[in-house]
Amino acid sequence: MGKAPKKRSLADKVRKTKTSTEIKNNPFEVKINRKKFDVLGRKSKHDVGLPGVSRSKANNKRKETLLKEYKHKNKSNKFIDRRFGEYDTKMAPEDKILQRFTMERQRVHEKKDVYNLNEEEELTHYGQSLAEMEKFNDLVNSDDESEEKGLLSAELTASHFGGGGLLRKKTAGEQQQDEEGSQRAKSRQELIEELILKSKQEKRERQVQREEAQELTEKLDQEWKSIQALMVKKTPKAEHADKKEEKPKLDEYDMMVRELGFEMKAQPSEKMKTEEELVREEREKLQKLEADRLRRMMGDEVGHTAHCQNHMSADDLNDGFILDKDDKKTLSYQDGKWSIGGESQEDEDEDEDGASGEEEESETEEEGEIGDEDNEEEEEEEGSSEEEDCQSDLESDQESEDEDKIQEDKEMSLKPKKNLSQEEMKAQQEAAKAELPYTFSAPESFSDLKDLLHGHTPDNQRLIVARTQKCNHPSLGVGNKLKLQKLCGFLLEYIGELATRNPPELTVIDKLIPELYALCQMFPEAACKAMQTVLDDAGHNMEEVLEVKGHAAFPALDMLIYLKVTALLFPTSDFRHPVTTPALLYISHALTKCPVRSLQDVTSGLVLCCLAVEYVSFSKRFLPELINFLAGTLHLAVQDKTSLGYFVVPPFRPSGKYSNLLVVLDSESCKGWSKKTLPLSATQQLDFKDDSDTDNHRLLCLSTCLDLVKRCCLIYEDLTSFLQIFQPIRILLSKHLLAQTLPEPLQELHGEILEAINGAPVAHSRLVFEKKKPIPLKLLTPKIVEVLDYGKKRGSTREEKEKERLKHKYKKEFKGALREIRKDSRFLAREKLNEIMNRDAERKRKVKELFGSLATQEGEWKALKRKKRK
Repeated sequence: MGKAPKKRSLADKVRKTKTSTEIKNNPFEVKINRKKFDVLGRKSKHDVGLPGVSRSKANNKRKETLLKEYKHKNKSNKFIDRRFGEYDTKMAPEDKILQRFTMERQRVHEKKDVYNLNEEEELTHYGQSLAEMEKFNDLVNSDDESEEKGLLSAELTASHFGGGGLLRKKTAGEQQQDEEGSQRAKSRQELIEELILKSKQEKRERQVQREEAQELTEKLDQEWKSIQALMVKKTPKAEHADKKEEKPKLDEYDMMVRELGFEMKAQPSEKMKTEEELVREEREKLQKLEADRLRRMMGDEVGHTAHCQNHMSADDLNDGFILDKDDKKTLSYQDGKWSIGGESQEDEDEDEDGASGEEEESETEEEGEIGDEDNEEEEEEEGSSEEEDCQSDLESDQESEDEDKIQEDKEMSLKPKKNLSQEEMKAQQEAAKAELPYTFSAPESFSDLKDLLHGHTPDNQRLIVARTQKCNHPSLGVGNKLKLQKLCGFLLEYIGELATRNPPELTVIDKLIPELYALCQMFPEAACKAMQTVLDDAGHNMEEVLEVKGHAAFPALDMLIYLKVTALLFPTSDFRHPVTTPALLYISHALTKCPVRSLQDVTSGLVLCCLAVEYVSFSKRFLPELINFLAGTLHLAVQDKTSLGYFVVPPFRPSGKYSNLLVVLDSESCKGWSKKTLPLSATQQLDFKDDSDTDNHRLLCLSTCLDLVKRCCLIYEDLTSFLQIFQPIRILLSKHLLAQTLPEPLQELHGEILEAINGAPVAHSRLVFEKKKPIPLKLLTPKIVEVLDYGKKRGSTREEKEKERLKHKYKKEFKGALREIRKDSRFLAREKLNEIMNRDAERKRKVKELFGSLATQEGEWKALKRKKRK
């Protein structure tokens, strides 16, 4: 809280006035803003006066306007005098009062005449107008003496003593006056009375009609009850029975709806477990199996108490209470008395045995149904991709092996205990040692992985990798994620080493690919980096060889395996992918830069073509290197190369030493040839015993090439330039490589390819607008403006000068407005701060007063207390 302002004394005020007068009288305190030079016609804006005078004027103006608006902000309790002429200084007070009175009378008169039905209201008394009665035409002159003295006329009596005038008979004159009164316009009061009478009469008539209708309805009901018994006809019971029998047959829809209503509702199944729970259960099961194996290996017998489970009744309270056979007694009723005995004990035992047997049968039936459902699901999943099939088969094999192992352990444990001989114990230990462990630690290096998998069969190697993944799942430990990421890279390296062995162990690679796929799905970034490293190394090696020798050899088998694994692990249909796109570029580079100099090179090139077709099968991306290599491979099988009619592009040559690699030397080898698949091992080494084996391999390469051409026709059949792409292949097959020179399986394939190419629709050129020469822009002579002074533009027109002047004025006014807004903001901030400080000072003063009053009260109370004690 701020401090309260101190009160100024009289001396301070006198001192302040003296200083102000001294400043005013001192000529050296006067501030003069001098001009640099005088300009004719320009108003002077320089002030001459004391310092702070202009600022005080602005503050006073803000106090009169801005401060008042701030104080009245968000306040609605203003008193505004809205009387006529209150703020008009030109009107005199008498004129204001007279005008206000006139307006008030007009307002009251307008309110009274709102509900008048007639424009001019005429007041009457007994049918006579009060205006005529005020003329005093019928008054009796007391001075005039009538002939009949002492008698009053009937009219006079009726006018002055008319108390019973309504009961007496009206004269002819009065009747005539009444008729005239009815013909004239009625007053507002009379109309209202007539309206009230009519409404009451209508209400009374409606009530009478309602009562009459009610009476008639009651009378009709009584008469209907008397007649109703005569109209009812009772049907005999036989007719009722016939009607009941003749029920309409239900439709199929109604029957289905009723069947659905009686169907059993779905029973709640077990709660679905999360992935972490499943992984934890799998690891616990493997650890338990490993512990059992180690106990058997050490010669310890596995107890059967852990596996066997006694049957529990549904009524068992699980409280440890056991009822002996002697304690079981039955309650029976014989000869009118209750008897307790054990006669029906055997029957009850049989019932319980039967119930348990039924339960066991129902459990086995349910297990069989579940197994059938699992088989159906496995049959449905057979239509999926090859990778999923392999993976599901491997997983099912692994689960079946684990289940068989657990079942064998159970059977061994459920057997009655007996003392094993020393030979049997040794045999059991040897079997446990030969058995594959169930838990493995993740390898820390590639050599550890090789040592772990060395000497095992392909299935066991796959099982070791799978159990390593389960035992080191990322959800089971902090560092397991990094271990499995390393394992993914080690597996890729191990697959490459398996492919380089002689002979290559392709079966092991086939078994390990599902486990590598699982790791790739779990850690896609690590698998992506590992595969990118392999592709980058292979690409750099090929570029270095090309720079040195000018040509490079086809990729080895390990690189082909890596390219195949890339297609299995990563999507190939993406427009751009960090792994598959470099792999596809590597394939196209190899198909273009690697020369074909042997049958082994042809085999490697065809394997690359198979991979390229697999890469572009979904995206249908056009790969010209693929079509060129297939056309060149077919060119290698052409015997006569004199007049070709098509172009041969690198890495093939139209003629030369290596242009007849696929030409069949012996035509007899075509007769006994049968179609087979191209082996991958042929890319590494080819061993032919005689020329017939060589011709068979040539036909095999030609068959593979034709198959690839057919697949390419199906992939690129929607392209508009389909005929231009396959034109060299069509000429080659129709003119140079005839079907008569090929075996029967290849003749059919030859005809299918030509039909696909010839049957393609002719692609017409697209309609485009005629090309026209663009119209050049209009060239204008540039406007040259002489600049005499730096920064000033001369020679502008009057409008431009006015525009520049307005811009300058706008900028100046804008800056001035901003300056004033800032000053107003600072002024309001000072006023708000003063309000807060005054409020705090007032509060502090009141608090001090309260504390002072409380202190005085406390002192008085203590003094009074002392007096009482004394």
